[in-house]
Amino acid sequence: MEDKRKRMGELTAVLNAAARAYYAEDSEIMSNLEYDRLYDELAALENETGIVLSGSPTSKVGYEVVSELPKEEHAAPMLSLDKTKDQSALREWLGDKEGLLSWKLDGLTIALTYRGGGLVKAVTRGNGQVGEVVTGSARAFANIPLKIPYEGEILLRGEAVISYPDFEKINEEIEDVAQKYKNPRNLSSGSVRQLNSKVTAERRVKFYAFTLVTVDARQGAGTVPAAEAITAAGTIATVAASTRTSAVYVAPTASRDEQLKFISSLGFQTVEYFKVTAEDVEERVKWFADHIETNELPSDGLVLTFDDIAYSESLGSTSKFPKDSIAFKWEDEQRETTLREIEWSASRTGLINPVAIFEPVELEGTTVSRASVHNISILEELKLGVGDRIKVYKANMIIPQIAENLTMSGAAAAPSECPVCGGATSIKDENGVKSLYCTNEKCLARRVKSFTHFVSRDALNIEGLSEATLEKFIAAGFIHEPADLFKLERFRGEIVEMDGFGERSYENLTAAVGKARETSQVRLLYSLGIPGVGLSNAKLICGAYEYDWEKIRTAKKDDLVMINGIGDVMADSIVNYFTNDENLLIVKNIIDEINFEEVAVTRDDTFKGLTFVITGSLETYANRGELKSAIEAKGGKVAGSVSAKTNYLINNDKLSGSAKNKAAKELGVGIIDEAQIRAWLDGGFDGGM
Repeated sequence: MEDKRKRMGELTAVLNAAARAYYAEDSEIMSNLEYDRLYDELAALENETGIVLSGSPTSKVGYEVVSELPKEEHAAPMLSLDKTKDQSALREWLGDKEGLLSWKLDGLTIALTYRGGGLVKAVTRGNGQVGEVVTGSARAFANIPLKIPYEGEILLRGEAVISYPDFEKINEEIEDVAQKYKNPRNLSSGSVRQLNSKVTAERRVKFYAFTLVTVDARQGAGTVPAAEAITAAGTIATVAASTRTSAVYVAPTASRDEQLKFISSLGFQTVEYFKVTAEDVEERVKWFADHIETNELPSDGLVLTFDDIAYSESLGSTSKFPKDSIAFKWEDEQRETTLREIEWSASRTGLINPVAIFEPVELEGTTVSRASVHNISILEELKLGVGDRIKVYKANMIIPQIAENLTMSGAAAAPSECPVCGGATSIKDENGVKSLYCTNEKCLARRVKSFTHFVSRDALNIEGLSEATLEKFIAAGFIHEPADLFKLERFRGEIVEMDGFGERSYENLTAAVGKARETSQVRLLYSLGIPGVGLSNAKLICGAYEYDWEKIRTAKKDDLVMINGIGDVMADSIVNYFTNDENLLIVKNIIDEINFEEVAVTRDDTFKGLTFVITGSLETYANRGELKSAIEAKGGKVAGSVSAKTNYLINNDKLSGSAKNKAAKELGVGIIDEAQIRAWLDGGFDGGM
């Protein structure tokens, strides 16, 4: 028994670390197949021993909420689903009932609340009980209706996803392999769970509804579970909000099929589904399997749920799973092959990623011969070694992964020398995930990748400088730092004689370099490759400092973290970069070669000289960061605590007994609600109260 309990503890720790990385940190430390295998082992041990340890993933839902986003408790728990890989089990589970079979989209589950025809709140699933408020990001979803023809309150749930074409387009624009996103799910989660809704819009996050949770019977009525709001006719009727139509919208409460059609009539896109019975459910499963390759939305299986809502509600749920729905996970096609080598791919950040190269095999209709191993932790978990017999599969029938190592030789140790420069490597353990890095700051891979980033489209945008060309120029000694790219005329004779070059190629290159001399502060900041600073962040930072390069270069951490969307880690990265003497010289030399375009900076000093403090929950703003940015855009300042210098405390609960409310009253600071500050921001400020 003690051995089993010890194993349960080990499994709990490993699975929780993997779940935390996947859900809260948008990274991946083990394959889905490996997670499912270990999870099933833990569940079997718990069933055998009757023991469930504290923190066991079998009794937890979703991710723990760890971001800076506001938190909110769900009106009804958002549970995960029990699963099966056996098609016949679906037939038996359905019995004599009708069901709906749909894609199980792999994104971020979101609950949307509409009131008076408008979107008032969006909350992530979080841990199932408490989620993060992401209303600002939800308003930026590419396909979401901001206004619907229904005046009553509606709460619906769905999945926020990024399509494969959009995912691939975003990754193509990222030069550094180490910075590329592992899968659409991580990208969609990271795009929604951040404080800058512009990022959400740029990445074309879309929302697909899959259930109607609550609906009121008429405008102003109390909100009740959809299954309980049944009138004599079995429906709820509400006159459309728009006076331009006399249509009457009906919210069905007896059938999920009718509910999804109703949701669709309000302007939402719904998850693709079929109505099924025990007789045809396996046939429909085959249809989905045949259409995986052409489905542009990421999916990790199917969902089967009962169509009859009243029957579904009568079943109840366990502490983790509802009893009216079940997930079907694909029985992945696996092929046995031989591992040829572990390829180590270096990046400009120094990270060296392991990639498994194996004898080519046919999987899901295509030939595959390589799969990312992601990091040292996974390499060690699989005990990989050259010559090992391994089983490979396509995760969700799309992404090549190693399912199992049959021989587990463990011979593939991480190299002690960088495969590119021969410099020493080191293994870093970050939050339980071990990764390999090259310690040589002058590593050719780092230099080539950093130069490639510097000349990329969103950076200095110097056309004609491919990675291969840059590698040749570095090897020939033409360039040692970015500024040297603007001095290539010194090597005109050598360049025109190089393979692949000539007079015309040289002239085209110098023309592109000349064009790149006229650039912006945003492009320069992004081009430096400061860890964590992407194009969107560069725009935020430059805008906050009114495109004054000297202010950007000398920015302090305390000021940077006040910018909506800039956290402690990124602020540290920026400050560290600009306090390094070598980096400062590199930047100075670049600036000597370029000219900044003039940027018209418009100022709104409506709140100049005023200091605000925000406390409590917000209703119409996505989070405090969004409101803070709006105030700062009009010249105001937002502080963290109430003091004699505070002009207004923003709190929707003016009668609250909180410390900030008490301090405001004691100091004579005006307390205003969200409606008041929004009215002032919209142009109604006349000097205040």
